[in-house]
Amino acid sequence: MARTTLFGYTISKAAGAKRGKAAARGGKATSGRKKSPRARGKVAETRGKPAERRAKRAKEAKSEKAPPAPPAPQIPAVLRVLAMLVAFAAMVAFAVVLAKLTLVPSAASEPLTHSNLTPGDSIRNYVSQPAFRDTVKQIGGNILLGVPFGLLLPVLVPRARGLLRVGAATALVMVLVELTQGALVTGRAFDIDDVLLNTLGALLGYLLLGRRLGRAVHPRRPHWWHRYTRRPAAG
Repeated sequence: MARTTLFGYTISKAAGAKRGKAAARGGKATSGRKKSPRARGKVAETRGKPAERRAKRAKEAKSEKAPPAPPAPQIPAVLRVLAMLVAFAAMVAFAVVLAKLTLVPSAASEPLTHSNLTPGDSIRNYVSQPAFRDTVKQIGGNILLGVPFGLLLPVLVPRARGLLRVGAATALVMVLVELTQGALVTGRAFDIDDVLLNTLGALLGYLLLGRRLGRAVHPRRPHWWHRYTRRPAAG
């Protein structure tokens, strides 16, 4: 009985060893066997999902348009009209003062006046005066004379907003004034330096306050280039 059991155990053990070797060979064969196209497709699909998601996100971010800018605060129409009327009255008052300062004949100054077409000549004469007060009066007065243009033009004429436009409009008006002085007014002469100083005053007035006044009365309108210059909102 013991022998039979021992023999039976030996047979069972050998059979188990044979089954283990067969299973190992079968595992190697299975691992070396090529996967079916369906299985390969599933693996590729699983591996490709993160890349596809990244490509999709990049495409969406590229095609996403910048959000429109928030609308500028609008002031009531009544206040806008009132502001323009006040600016118009101020411009009329300034025109009266300008006419009195530049178009009133001065017979006493006739022997001293001469036309100046060379930029900088009159400014050098102003600076070389012995009295510093006279220098400030001549240069500072011409600069202050142009400041109202920079303050009032953006409010009265919305299309005149902008540094170059304000400067060009002021220079044009002052050239006409200087030409009138030289041609029709006794004791006055055309001076290109006065035009330059007046234009400088207008630019200073626009940068200091006129730009803000113009935008407050006439809010900025979006232009075609804003769609390319606006940055998309974060998030």
